[in-house]
Amino acid sequence: MSSKTQADGKKFKSGFVAIIGRPNVGKSTLMNQIIGQKIAIMSDKPQTTRNKIHGVYTTEEGQIVFLDTPGIHKPQSKLGDYMMKTAQNALSEVDAILLLIDVVEGLGGGDRYIIENLKKVNTPVVLVMNKIDQVHPEALLSIITTYKDLYPFAEIVPISAMHGSNVNTLLEQVMKYLQEGPQYYPADQVTDHPEQFVCAELIREKILHLTREEIPHSIAVSIEDMKVEDNGVVHISAVIYVERDSQKGIIIGKKGALLKEVGQKARADIEALLGSKTFLELWVKVKKDWRNQDRVLRDLGFRHD
Repeated sequence: MSSKTQADGKKFKSGFVAIIGRPNVGKSTLMNQIIGQKIAIMSDKPQTTRNKIHGVYTTEEGQIVFLDTPGIHKPQSKLGDYMMKTAQNALSEVDAILLLIDVVEGLGGGDRYIIENLKKVNTPVVLVMNKIDQVHPEALLSIITTYKDLYPFAEIVPISAMHGSNVNTLLEQVMKYLQEGPQYYPADQVTDHPEQFVCAELIREKILHLTREEIPHSIAVSIEDMKVEDNGVVHISAVIYVERDSQKGIIIGKKGALLKEVGQKARADIEALLGSKTFLELWVKVKKDWRNQDRVLRDLGFRHD
């Protein structure tokens, strides 16, 4: 795959960039803002992202392939251990790293832990200060000073991922750290994940929004079948896995009301993604303690490679 030359004679640049940060600082929101559509699910609950989401941003100048890694945290299960290894491995695979912080929350132990990990790699790190729309501009100066004392960041860029403020500036800064290289993906491709993966994530997002605290980390979604009927309707059959019978009851809801709402909301997003009318069939099954079973984790797509 050879590199391209632009019309103005400049060489096309490309590379891989990891978005890291402690849980719930807005990594998936930033990814979706950059790409211009939803490929990473968003929730106010920590540890929403489980797999590295590859988002692809392409311009005439270059192509950035983003890895939205799981939030770095202390593992509580084999699934948690998988998530941590995924996040840490990403640091050694990329051309640049975006450390996303929440300026409202301020510096915490999680941020210090991540920064200590960054000292083990030689990759340029950009400090991305998110949620600047929620603090007074003068407060940012002391936050910048605090972080600069901890690590020699290549760049510091304040943004609002939710509103898109300064995101274009961030992309311009990132492009400076990429080398001349090939265009890895077609210009109109925004992720390297199959549609089934994104559909499963959209279903999981709706469950996270609609269920109580005991549910989020106990669910996984698997697309069992996905086919296009003769009339053009996409038929999807998905299984929602939980760990306990009581959780199954919660997700189904009274007279199936909650599961129906999950289906309606997920179908709307899936139809927007696929551009086709969709028939979505949901089932709920119990797989006891699935988060600590290697075979089940592999079957659900959680792999270290």
